[in-house]
Amino acid sequence: MDLAPYASDPARTRGRRQAETPAPTRTEFQRDRDRIVHSSAFRRLVYKTQVFLNHEGDLFRTRLTHSLEVAQLGRSIARSLGLNEDLVEAVALAHDLGHTPFGHAGQDALDECMQGHGGFEHNLQSLWVVDRLEHRYPEWDGLNLCFETREGILKRCPLALAERLEAEEPGGVGGRFLRGQQPSLEAQLTNLADEIAYNAHDIDDGVRSGLLSIEQLQDVPLFAQFAGMVDAAHPTLRTGEPRRFLAEVIRRMLSQQVYDVIDTTRTALAKAGVGSADDVRQTSPLVSFSEDMKCASAELKRYLFRHLYRHPQVMATTEIGRTMVRELFAAYRAAPMELPPEHRGSDAARAVADYIAGMTDRFACREHRRLYGRDLFALAD
Repeated sequence: MDLAPYASDPARTRGRRQAETPAPTRTEFQRDRDRIVHSSAFRRLVYKTQVFLNHEGDLFRTRLTHSLEVAQLGRSIARSLGLNEDLVEAVALAHDLGHTPFGHAGQDALDECMQGHGGFEHNLQSLWVVDRLEHRYPEWDGLNLCFETREGILKRCPLALAERLEAEEPGGVGGRFLRGQQPSLEAQLTNLADEIAYNAHDIDDGVRSGLLSIEQLQDVPLFAQFAGMVDAAHPTLRTGEPRRFLAEVIRRMLSQQVYDVIDTTRTALAKAGVGSADDVRQTSPLVSFSEDMKCASAELKRYLFRHLYRHPQVMATTEIGRTMVRELFAAYRAAPMELPPEHRGSDAARAVADYIAGMTDRFACREHRRLYGRDLFALAD
């Protein structure tokens, strides 16, 4: 692998919290990726909501398919920029491990339940999963990932929490938030690949669901631009094969955003004059869209927020998920013996939050039905 001088070099990693003998056939970041893929938390992503709940259709994105798409986009961009593809892939595959069932509604409900107990935030929970909650090794809890992978997973962190993390782990992943430093280019890239993936593919799921139409999306300049290109190249495709038309529009949108990130980032790297991975930490963020693409992406996000994420049908189902999370939390707090023995920690509220956050949508539904004797989704039909 030919790495640029400012890429993260696995031979120069800042290491693991527990020292290990290097693997004979894999780099440290490849080893991290493999540990993530084989984790229980990664497998559970297949039944965790992206936008549409799992029971609503077999072809909608889940947290797992979304994570795979982020990894693919991230690797493509990393290869063109000379960055470490394996680190990008590891961060991409792990970035949503801490997400609750029922998408952001579940996260918001769990955060409300945890007020007075430190709150809940899925980025920190993803780090908590790989640091503590996975139980696979006899010597330690967690997956014992490299600093660089863990840093990429924790992409946001309030100062108070960063201070706590720094006190627990001096020089660890919380320190950059206190010093105003940037993460690696690979971490910056994965964050942007996440945005590219969910914007484009939420369009696809929105149209597949019937909540959005291709005609409606003409109001979004970024979509309309590439729809016009497809019309010019394939005049009968829109009316004759609308699914194929939509796929081609989204393909072109994705490609253009990828090329835009590559070109903009190359220019920023040259202007900043960074010569090492350590130099990257002292600069402003370097991986980004151009200003025009940034504005177009923001406009698309606003459109999806208004017309898809806040669509009455989506809100109705996610509100049920929100209620389930609240009631599960109340039930376990009132009767801790309902928790499996390994989830009865000394910090009772946090133990309950960890257990609920690890649930898939369908397991949460089964547990709620077991504890309350009713099926909220069946009652809503």
